[in-house]
Amino acid sequence: MTDATLSLHEKDRSQMPIEYSTEEGDLRIVGFWIFLAAELVLFGTLFGTYLVLQSHTAGGPTAKDLFEIGPVMAETIVLLVSSFTCGLSTIELRRHNKRGLIGWLLVTILLGLVFVGLEVNEFYTYAVHEGAPLSRSAFLSGFFVLLGTHGCHVSLGIVWIIGILLQLGKRGITPVTARKAFMAGLYWHFLDVVWIFIFTAVYLTGWVI
Repeated sequence: MTDATLSLHEKDRSQMPIEYSTEEGDLRIVGFWIFLAAELVLFGTLFGTYLVLQSHTAGGPTAKDLFEIGPVMAETIVLLVSSFTCGLSTIELRRHNKRGLIGWLLVTILLGLVFVGLEVNEFYTYAVHEGAPLSRSAFLSGFFVLLGTHGCHVSLGIVWIIGILLQLGKRGITPVTARKAFMAGLYWHFLDVVWIFIFTAVYLTGWVI
């Protein structure tokens, strides 16, 4: 590669968003997309399993018996709003606004904690008050495993974003911290998309069928 070509390549990099400003950043983001594709396969398997087991209630509570619109809509609204605030954090990242980036990530974390709390309360209500623990039927096993896996991913996302906030506070916005914040945003949006499928395939079908 000639010096002129190298200079042109560096110029092109300088015009890219900060998370793509290095070749390492490019490669790591591509690798993260591959990771998300693997996660898609995981959730696809869990969805398929749940849909097969949905009617196997073994005489226990059915989806229509358990699912209440109020709590489910609360979870959905909270998670979708968190996706919006996460998107706002990416906008602030592109503006190199450290305070705005940290602020919107903090709001995203708080909404994520609210979502996890609502989901834990939902599980507790089903298992303790409704007599519908995971072991009660194949339907409930599929339900708890699918939603529990998603809830664990949300919890891991919260921990990850907290770690990124600590790095942003110490180092500011650099190509490395920007890449990490961007990938965390991709991960969070992915979980929101998965929840939309959960809402449709689990709750909506449970109310209708």
